[in-house]
Amino acid sequence: MAYLLQVDFKMDGPFGDEMTEAFSDLAQSINEEEGFIWKICTENVETKEAGGIYLFQTKEAAENYIKMHTERLAGFGITGVNGKVFAINEKLSEITKGPIQ
Repeated sequence: MAYLLQVDFKMDGPFGDEMTEAFSDLAQSINEEEGFIWKICTENVETKEAGGIYLFQTKEAAENYIKMHTERLAGFGITGVNGKVFAINEKLSEITKGPIQ
């Protein structure tokens, strides 16, 4: 069973193309995390929030990642990271075309 990790946090920027340039190396490093399948990167300029929706192979991998990522973000001065892990209902997700692989 795959597990979804939902992460969000307040951030003053950068956003858009500047965010892509600033965080490309970080994004590349996520591909090397144990149990990682994919991530959708999120941002909201109006509310000054960023984060992502991740898919991991196991609950343990998702929990280990959010712990590490929260500590890494603290190194950038970002606190108040919200991370939630959810089991995926694969049958319902297939009906709604959810990318669960």
